[in-house]
Amino acid sequence: MAILKKKRETWGSKIGIIMAVAGSAIGLGNFLRFPVQAVQNGGGAFMIPYFISLFLLGIPLMWIEWTLGRYGGGFEHGTAPGIFHTLWQKNRFIKYFGVIGIFGPLVIFIYYTYIESWTLAYSFFSLVGKYRQITEQSQMQAFLRGFQGLEKNQYFASLLPAYVFFLITFILNIGVVYFGIRRGIERLAKWGMPVLLGCAVIILIRVFTLGAPDISKPTWNVNNGLGFLWNPNFNALKDAKVWLAAAGQIFFTLSVGIGVILTYASYLSYGDDVVLSGLSAVSTNEFAEIILGGSIVIPAAFVFFGPERIRDIAFSGAFNLGFVTMPLVIQKLPLSAIFGFLWFFLLFLAGITSSISLAQPAIAFLEDEFDIKREKAVSIFGIISFILCQPVIFLLNKGIVDELDFWGGTFSLVLFGTIETILFVWVFGMERAWEEIHRGAQLLVPKIYKFIIKYITPLFLFFILGFWFIQQGLPVIMMKGITSTMRFYVIITRVSLLILFFVLIFLVRTAWRRKRIIEERLR
Repeated sequence: MAILKKKRETWGSKIGIIMAVAGSAIGLGNFLRFPVQAVQNGGGAFMIPYFISLFLLGIPLMWIEWTLGRYGGGFEHGTAPGIFHTLWQKNRFIKYFGVIGIFGPLVIFIYYTYIESWTLAYSFFSLVGKYRQITEQSQMQAFLRGFQGLEKNQYFASLLPAYVFFLITFILNIGVVYFGIRRGIERLAKWGMPVLLGCAVIILIRVFTLGAPDISKPTWNVNNGLGFLWNPNFNALKDAKVWLAAAGQIFFTLSVGIGVILTYASYLSYGDDVVLSGLSAVSTNEFAEIILGGSIVIPAAFVFFGPERIRDIAFSGAFNLGFVTMPLVIQKLPLSAIFGFLWFFLLFLAGITSSISLAQPAIAFLEDEFDIKREKAVSIFGIISFILCQPVIFLLNKGIVDELDFWGGTFSLVLFGTIETILFVWVFGMERAWEEIHRGAQLLVPKIYKFIIKYITPLFLFFILGFWFIQQGLPVIMMKGITSTMRFYVIITRVSLLILFFVLIFLVRTAWRRKRIIEERLR
């Protein structure tokens, strides 16, 4: 291992890193995206490809990223360009592939932070009774659109309230990462995650104690609501889209393939256990998603809206489910203001523990590769990301969020996961990789995973990448279904993302040239 030239930050405790990684994984998708994906893709049958993807894709990638991050951190690298270069030093181009691990989190951060601010706003609206008189879906939809600035109506006259809550949320994010790994990220994770899970458990108990609100409709109950979500439609397993959706949900929910776990794990000590820590983070996330996320929204909505309307609600998308349907459901409960606050505050905590992790790779890159102090690195990131957030806020209905989500939150994830797996297994070498995984481990990984990580996981990734590109990627790239008026904004967004990507490549090239010059001067 290389001799450390400077002291990097480290985590204060094992529980701190586990909570931080779990916080990165537990986001809005656990409580909003997962139940929608399950209902849309065969109900309980969806869980078959989901668990297959978890064991063959999610857990292996989690171990790969924890191990790569810890290994790279020993060489003073906390982001993918440096870690990839360390693994394959003979290849002078491999570091540029690592740019995806900075690009993806940055792009997601740009729109995720704004959506996260909605949850903070709705927490406040719940307490003050801002939408207390609303009883219909159309009215709640108008409330959301007015808040987003998409229309002026009786609820909102301008975008100002949304912008104020965005500023508060953005400042909170930057403030947390400004204080660093121990005093910022770890501290938030260690109190935020228990509060989040506590809020979810309270709401879950309340949902499970709901009786049928209409005695003339006794079938509108929680048990049937759970059945609507979990009863399997096995015919759906014949559809490749269901398998792709399950694999995509695993990527999305575990935050693998983004580059975030690489950065978090780089602050581990060389002998820290990545096997048990990785499994602990996965287990926490799956509890939040399957037990909590899968048992709150759909069953609660079923009780009040019944089997006919619930299907339309489930297929209306995650945003409508979270910001339109759930407020109406909670309105019907005693102490609705309190339960409304708990619901949106848990979403806010899920959001902020994820968004701060998205900020960390770019900040770590500036710190590690340019020797910039954290305070200055955070300031640079804050200024640039704040500017990049503005089009999302003011052009929300122009398809920009969909473009950012496609390139940063979908395409980059699968591509980056494939690259890092091939690099770790076939370039670094499976024997060395297996030894590195077990360094300091208190738990031995079953030997079958040696075969899975070497062969099954890469093949699975190639399968996902290929079929996803054909079925979903090409139509999006060719702008099918996009109106002529929207194409201008889509093209501008893509050009901007391309410029951002090449700027990051230029920064990587500059960082390595700078280091080479310094090394030559020291000789």
